[in-house]
Amino acid sequence: MCFGDSLTAGFGADEGRDYPSVLRSKLDLPVINAGVSGDTTADGLRRLERDVLQQDPKIVIITLGGNDFMCGIPREEILRNMGTIIDRIQEHGAKVVWAEERIGLLGDAYIGDFKKLAHQKHFLLIPDVLHGIFFDQRYKYDRIHPNSEGYRIMAERIYKRIKPLLK
Repeated sequence: MCFGDSLTAGFGADEGRDYPSVLRSKLDLPVINAGVSGDTTADGLRRLERDVLQQDPKIVIITLGGNDFMCGIPREEILRNMGTIIDRIQEHGAKVVWAEERIGLLGDAYIGDFKKLAHQKHFLLIPDVLHGIFFDQRYKYDRIHPNSEGYRIMAERIYKRIKPLLK
């Protein structure tokens, strides 16, 4: 299950070239794309039961947080929402992977908090999943979103990190 915002929905990718579709082809397993463009962590929390937990996933890959930063949502609220999302997924019996969107333009002031959360709640954190994509126009659709090639790179990174969880 891929759950998140426009990065999960695949905004800017050609049809079938969003990261969940690329991941599906690499895994040869069912992969559900539960991405909604513009979602914040609060939006994700509101639709978690319907869009994720009712599907009974084994692994949930999350991309959320970037829209919170762009909307000026306080750090404490982001962390509280993500903590609740992670708790509910884990209580449902699924493994959590957070493919973190670098929050902040010049650096990621939040990554220390995210690493602490990952340590406390025992989930896999993939920091700055857009590293090398975000500032390289070859991989961009617009100033925020990857193009199809950028999503392919993102899917490769996620695949390499989740492969051990599939055993």
